[in-house]
Order: sequence, then C-alpha cells, then structure tokens
Amino acid sequence: MHQSRRRFIATIAAGSTALAAAPVSSIARTLVQAAEPIKRKGIHWRNWSGSQVCLPSERLAPKTIAELQQRVADSKGTIRAVGAGHSFTPLVPTDDTIISLGRISGVLDHSKETAEATIYAGTRIADLGQPLEDIGQALINQPDIDEQTLGGCLATATHGTGAGLGCMSSYVTGLELVTAGGDTLWCDMQQNSEVFSAAKVSLGSLGLMTKVRMQNQPSYRLRRESWVAPLQEVLEQAESLADSNRNFEFYYIPFSSMCMADSHQLTDEEIFSTEREDTNEAVMTLKTVRDWLGWSPKLRQFALKSAIEDIEKEVVVESSWRNYASERNVRFNEMEYHLPREAGLAAFAELRRAIEENNLNVFFPIEVRFVKGDDIWLSPFYQQDSVSIAVHRYFEEDYQPLFQALEPIMRKYGGRPHWGKLNTLGKMDFAKLYPRWQDYLEVRRSLDPMGKFLNPYLKKLTG
Repeated sequence: MHQSRRRFIATIAAGSTALAAAPVSSIARTLVQAAEPIKRKGIHWRNWSGSQVCLPSERLAPKTIAELQQRVADSKGTIRAVGAGHSFTPLVPTDDTIISLGRISGVLDHSKETAEATIYAGTRIADLGQPLEDIGQALINQPDIDEQTLGGCLATATHGTGAGLGCMSSYVTGLELVTAGGDTLWCDMQQNSEVFSAAKVSLGSLGLMTKVRMQNQPSYRLRRESWVAPLQEVLEQAESLADSNRNFEFYYIPFSSMCMADSHQLTDEEIFSTEREDTNEAVMTLKTVRDWLGWSPKLRQFALKSAIEDIEKEVVVESSWRNYASERNVRFNEMEYHLPREAGLAAFAELRRAIEENNLNVFFPIEVRFVKGDDIWLSPFYQQDSVSIAVHRYFEEDYQPLFQALEPIMRKYGGRPHWGKLNTLGKMDFAKLYPRWQDYLEVRRSLDPMGKFLNPYLKKLTG
C-alpha cells in the first residue's frame, strides 16, 4: 500500500502539466466549428489535443530553405507554419497551405567564446539537448514538454520556470525570416532591429522563421528535488523558494489540501536518481478518484490527502536538458495566464476557492510557475515579472464550464494569456495589454501587406 500511494502521488505532481483545458465564447465557438467533420477530400491536420482541425489544400515539408523560399514566393493563398501541434489556440488552421520545417533541422554553427548557437527553427527541443551538449552548450532554460519545435516555442513565448529566468524568446540574439515575397531577412539588434523586436514573439505572422541564434550557456547539471507538502506550507514559502532556487514550481492537487513542489539547483554531483514514477499513470489515477468520489469533496480530500502525505522526496541529478523534460502521454487542453508576480498567489488562492467551493469538475493539478520579465513587444512577460498559472482539462471532457468560471479571475488580476493556450481575448483586449501592440501591427503590415501569413484567427486579432 505504501508503495502504491507513493506511485500515486509522485506521478500526480510531475504529470500535472499533462492534461486538460479549453476556452470560451467566440474562441469556444471556433473550436466547436473546427471539430466538426470536414467533407472535402484530403489529409486533415489536427493539433495534439484534437481541439483544432483543418483540411489544407496543400501540406508541404521542404528539405531546404531555398525550396521553402520558392514555395512561399509561388503561393497565392494563406501559409501557416506547423510544428508539434502543442498550441491549443487556432494559430494553424487554414484551408490553404501548411508548411512543416521539420526536415530543416539541427545545429548550424556555434561560438565557443559567446556560448551562442545558430539552430534551424524546425528543430524539436527534444532533439537539441545532446547536440548542444556535444559542443559544450545547453539552453539556459526550457519548458517541461520538449516535443515542440524551436520556432513554435518562440512564436508563442513558451517558457519554463525560474524567477530569474525569462521565456525562451528572451535568449534569442538573432533570427532569419522568409518573408512574403520569398526573400530571407536576418534580424538582430544591429540589423532590422524593429523587426527583431516584433519577430521574437510573433505568432508566425511576420514570415516563416528558419534560423535562430540562441544565447546559451556552458553545459550544466541540475539537481532536481520533488516533494509533497501541505499547500499552506508551500504557499508561505513560495516567494522565498522561487528566489532561492534556480527553478521552482508547484502543482496543487485540487480537493486535497496538498501539493507537489519541484526545484532545480546547479550541481557538480555525479548523475544519479531515486526511484522515478510514471507521471501519466498518476494523472489517470487522479481521474479515477474524481470519478468515484467527486460527489463528496470532503471524502475526496480525505482519500487524496491520505494517499499523498507520506510520499517520499524524489531526487534526480542529470544533464539540464534531461532533467527539465517530462513525458506527457495523456492528452489535454490548457488555459494559462501570466499574472504580475505581486498578484500571482492571490489570484491562485481565488482560483482554488472558486474550484472547491463550487465543486468544479477538475482533477488535474494546477501548475504555478515563476518567470522573469523581458522587453519583447508581444511577450506576455513584457516589463512584468510573472507568476504563471495553468489549468488543464482532459481532452475528452468539455473544458468550457471550467474555463468560463476561472478565466475572469485571471483577467481580474491583470493576467495576460499564453499565446498558445486557450483564451477568449480579442484584438481590443490585446491592444490594452500590450503597450507595443500598434508597433507590432505596423511591422507586420510592412512585411506582409497582403496578409499571406494570416489565417482567420490572426486576421481577427490584427484587424
């Protein structure tokens, strides 16, 4: 019994990012429409969760940048880049052309002096760790899902956790775009600096990103510690834990009064690991508890707390890129908002009350992370150190009631949504949230006046 309870919770915490969420109102209607059967012939594209669907007239996967340039120049309709499909907003769907850059991947060159590397944007994060380690480098930070392409991560300001660490886009020192006419354009702080400021987070609306120069650091190891603790105890220490650890996050298990905390510190220790658990199995165990005991919050709390509170600490020392990533096999939809750090824990407390006082139908842990602010025009972290709060919902379940209840709380505290996660905001909302929104629109129009890179969703956002 002790071992099964340990497996139950360890998995629960580490696997929380792995499931559930979805939007509301206009975007919700868009998703419902997208999920309806399409009666034209062809090969459907679906995102990872299945909530976004389209039937493009062309699906391309060029082998070279020159071939990509020609395809873009010849195209008469909309073009959207597609990566791993881990975004839940309708950034990809189009009836025209979707292009995968997965065949143009790998590390192109690097500098030992500056610890920079130029990488093809179609490279998946999971395929970067070993090649970078081979040249003595590592990404400064990365998300816990590593299936995304580098270009997709940057387009949506994907992030990991760390109060002193920015989103992935904040470490870009240069990038190349294929523009609407099929030309290549290199951008950095010296060349095309305005475009560079807009392109580091651009939703794929300026052109197709082909190469990225990343500021990395020498290869490093991390000591990862994961432990279970009462939620109140973690909340009292959360700010200091965020500031004293290189990486820190916690996952609250709804209706349990318990959470799993996770920290990383730099280390020179030898590689080792305590027993590691199957995070996907744990998430499904939480679902079973919800299904059986969801009718009684008190009984559910007793069962969860009893199973969780004696879980032992897990410790893993590994290369950084191996310690960041977790395998996510349970599919979900997700909503995530980035709130000003000073408001983050208050927003979390109100979210928890809304869930438990109203017995909302959720079983996935609520993920709380810390991210450093930056100066990127469309970054949700623009001039704002943030607490990121993510809510997930099992892909087979209706996410709308949960998000309709929780999204207003996120917005009340001044949150900005993750560009790849479900939300109901429109162009006027984003114009208020982003001081450089009009600057971004001007750069976008100058590069792509005919809207070649705008699908229906982006046309609504950009006007």
